Formats: sequence, structure tokens, C-alpha cells
Amino acid sequence: MPTNNPTLLGRAPLGKLLTQYSIPAIIGMTLTSLYNIIDSIFIGHGVGAMAISGLAITFPFMNLVTAFGVLVSAGGSTISSIRLGQRDTESATKVLNNTLMLCLINAVLFGGISLLFMDQILVFFGASEHTLPYARDFMKVILLGTPISYTMIALNNVMRATGYPKKAMLTSMVTIVCNVILAPIFIFKLHWGIEGAALATVISQFIGMCWVVNHFRNSKSYIHFKAPVWKLELSIIKNIFSIGMAPFLMNVCACVIVIFINNSLQHYGGDLAIGAYGIINRLSTLYVMIVIGLTMGMQPIIGYNFGALKFDRVKKTLKLGLITATTITTSGFIICEVFPHAIASLFTSEAVLIDMSVDGLRIAIAMFPFIGIQIVITNFFQSIGKAKVSVFLSLSRQLLFLLPGLILFPRYWNITGVWLSMSVSDFFASMTAIAMLYYLIRKIQAPENSLD
Repeated sequence: MPTNNPTLLGRAPLGKLLTQYSIPAIIGMTLTSLYNIIDSIFIGHGVGAMAISGLAITFPFMNLVTAFGVLVSAGGSTISSIRLGQRDTESATKVLNNTLMLCLINAVLFGGISLLFMDQILVFFGASEHTLPYARDFMKVILLGTPISYTMIALNNVMRATGYPKKAMLTSMVTIVCNVILAPIFIFKLHWGIEGAALATVISQFIGMCWVVNHFRNSKSYIHFKAPVWKLELSIIKNIFSIGMAPFLMNVCACVIVIFINNSLQHYGGDLAIGAYGIINRLSTLYVMIVIGLTMGMQPIIGYNFGALKFDRVKKTLKLGLITATTITTSGFIICEVFPHAIASLFTSEAVLIDMSVDGLRIAIAMFPFIGIQIVITNFFQSIGKAKVSVFLSLSRQLLFLLPGLILFPRYWNITGVWLSMSVSDFFASMTAIAMLYYLIRKIQAPENSLD
């Protein structure tokens, strides 16, 4: 069954449809996450254990980079799929044009300001005199490449949401393959260190950007660029930012949280403790990204059918997503609990760093089976346009549960308290999401109410 006809979203069998849309997204997100893991392995063995800690220092910065990217990409992809569900191709095209322009504006403003104050920001994020040079070398390349990365990611999401999931998957595959080829050359052969790893990422994203821009320049694409591409419309900007605000705030809060984590780990365990968090973060992110890939496949299905008022299909898609997500995160929990030492050893041969990573991993993912539910429900509310609920759920894990835990638990259990706060927040955030979904279902099942 072809997937480049958006009308199929409203009538094809949901199981087959979810597979066709989610599998390419899952493959793309998995490849991206696997590359991040491989990149960390290259850095750990090619540059050193301290470079892993320096890379971990950049996590808050990368959360900010991601935040300003998804502010546009999440909103643009969601609104474009809803407009197609309403048979409004002209509006979907305008959303595409505005998405491109907002990406470029965000990249120039955010990237330029960040470059001016980079050292001060990194020190605030927990960098020491030993880790600052590594963090600086990595981030200056990433920030210079934000116009490329923002354009590629946003347009790729819109491409997926408008009926081209396989082409969107190919974008990820092309960038990852290029990255995996370039990174070891830059690190091991040319000895460019952590800066070489960042440069490999930007070059690979440039290749992916050329691919997606060419797609939307082709008049045979279901929606494509139409003049005036440069014209911004206030109503569309408001809608894009409204939908994108949930993942934006989630990433901003993640930045704040990682600052607390890095500084706590620096206080109780030093630079290597931050490196252990870098390893744990890479591993947990792998499974989170797989679930996010699932929700990216769900988003156009839910958005289209919501726009077409086919609420039964919306609810069935949600149920399939919840079951699949729980299976994914549970498998990650089992693997990391059973083989933590073998996994940590992939990143470094430093015994102290391995031991810290093993101890932290076992505690931090203790409630991991629940986190898939929280991610799916949060993205479900985003997909049906309920931005306020999505924002609340995005923030609940980090602000309501994780931040208090990071402040309180390390006072009693030192480094263990940092890891413990992660698993506790996973549990309570998931229970909150379930409660919100239950409330919505009760509301829409009442005869006088509907899903909208």
C-alpha cells in the first residue's frame, strides 16, 4: 500500500498504517541514537575518558539547541497533517513555507547569541578546567551548524507528516551512514578530536538537508514550496509555536535539570561522575528515541483523523501506541539491568568510570517500563492540538518530580540520590499522564461531549 497519499490515513487499517508510518520513523530515530552511542564510543576510546565528561557537559546546551528546533518542527509537522486531514492543501503549503523561515531565524538568533557567551554558559552548566576545552570544541561546531540541522530536522518531520515516511527514514539513514564514515576518519586518522566528531555531524546533516529541500522543491510532492516562500503569516506562526511549545519547554526544562545533575555529580563525584551520566544518558536515550519514533509515526495518523472527526480511529491508534511503547521500554529495562557492566565497558576502559556507570544505570532505569506510556500520552495530546495539557505533562516529570528529587535526595544519598531521583520521577510522571488520559476518556465518553 503506498504511503504518499495522505487520504489513506483516514481509511487504511490502523495496524498496518501505524506500522508503515512508525517503522521508518523508529528506524530513523534508532539510527540517530545508535550513532550518538557510537560517537561517544569513538570519543571515549579515541580522545579519552575526560572527553566523555566534556561531552556530557554539553548535554544542557544540546537540549537548548533541540528546544529551539522542535519549537518549529513539532508545530509545523502537526499542523500540516491536520490541514491535510481538513483537505486544505493551500494552508499546509503555507505552513511548510513558514516552517522553513522560522528554522533559519531561530538558528541565526540562538546560534549567534550562544557563540558569544559560550564559555560562560558551559561553566554554568558544570564544566571544570579539565572538561571545558572538550565542551567548547564540540559546541562551537554544533552552533555554527544550527541553520543546517534545524532546516533538515524540521523539513524531514513535515515530509513524514505529509505522507512520505520512507523518504523521511532515508534522510536519517543517509545522515547516519555519512556520520559513521566521517567520525572515525576525523577522530582517529586526522586527529581532530571531539571537534572532528561535531564536524562529522554537521557535514552529514548538510547532506540530509539537501535531500529534504530537494523533496519540497519538487512540484510532484504532495505539498511543496510555492512563492512567496519568504512570507511569514502571524496566524501560522502562532499555531506553530502553540503546538511546538510543549516539546520546547520540555527541552528547556531538560536543560535546567541536566544543569542540576551535572553540578550535583561534580560536587559528589567529580568529572568522572558526569561522564557516568553521559553514558547512562546515551543508553536511556536510545529507548526513548525509539518510542519518540513511534509517536512520530502516530502523529500524522492521529492528527489527520482528528481533523477528519474520526475519533474511533484516534483512540485505537493511541491504544496500539501505548502497548508498543511499553514493550519497547520494558525491553530496555531488562537489557540494561542484566548487562550493565558489558554495556558500560563499550564506552571506556577506565575502571572507575565503568563502576560508576553500572551503579547509576541500575538505579536510574528502575522505573523505565513506565516511561513509554508518559511519552505516548504527552505526544497524543500534542497531536490533537491540546497544547496546554501536553505542556503540563511535558513539564511534570522534570519540574514537579525530578527537580525536587535532585534537590532533596543527594543530601541523604550523595550520588545514589541523583540516580534515584530519575527513577522516582519516571514513575510519578507516568501516573500523572495516565490520570490525565483517563480524565479525557471519561469526558469524551459522556453523551454531550466529543474529543474536540
